Amino acid sequence: MAGEDELVHEERLSPNHDDRALPISMVVLHYTEMKPVSTAIERLTDPEAKVSAHYLITEEGGVVRLVPEARRAWHAGASFWRGIPDVNSASIGIELDHPGHAPENGGYRGFADAQIDALLPLLARIVKQYDIPRANVVGHSCVAPMRKLDPGELFPWDRLAQYNLCLPRPSCLMAGDPFPNDGAFYLALERFGYDITDGHKAVEAFERRWRPEHITGVVDGELAAILWQLLLDRDQGRTR
Repeated sequence: MAGEDELVHEERLSPNHDDRALPISMVVLHYTEMKPVSTAIERLTDPEAKVSAHYLITEEGGVVRLVPEARRAWHAGASFWRGIPDVNSASIGIELDHPGHAPENGGYRGFADAQIDALLPLLARIVKQYDIPRANVVGHSCVAPMRKLDPGELFPWDRLAQYNLCLPRPSCLMAGDPFPNDGAFYLALERFGYDITDGHKAVEAFERRWRPEHITGVVDGELAAILWQLLLDRDQGRTR
């Protein structure tokens, strides 16, 4: 039984969780990179695998609860966001049934409409219940840029932004480069929330989220203008 939550269609509870050390303040979106979906569920509920998430959403739109939200699921691994190194303690993890970038699964492709249609109300309920800032609805690559690519450059962040469930891509950008050099950009990127231990990977992760049509890992004027606007909006109280 899925309990009283009408947005959840099935429970396949995982033993892989422990106590939270922080209040819930973010959502991390993943893809499973495993096919078929039964393989992903088996791994996420296998005590030997030591991985889990709170929810998995199938490509057909089925929502499976794996870990109660009050518990710390093991989905983000070594990660960092906005000064928080224990992302698992502060987040709810949602896995999307998807082949990912793995060529053996058929290669990277877009996300099913039914899957995103199921994600939207679930995410809306979570964001409202825990008062999660839109800047804290992130991808796995945002919080682990050196290790992860998911949910990837084809994830429809714009659909989430239409419902105020994540930050939209800035559209009004200043002309010119607001940062005098790459080092200044990296520091601003860290200020926004990213781990900049590997600058190239951090820039790629930023591009994957904010300019997915052109991923180079190299700082340029457009990226600088996007980051500048994101920080300006936050500093002036338009976002948080």
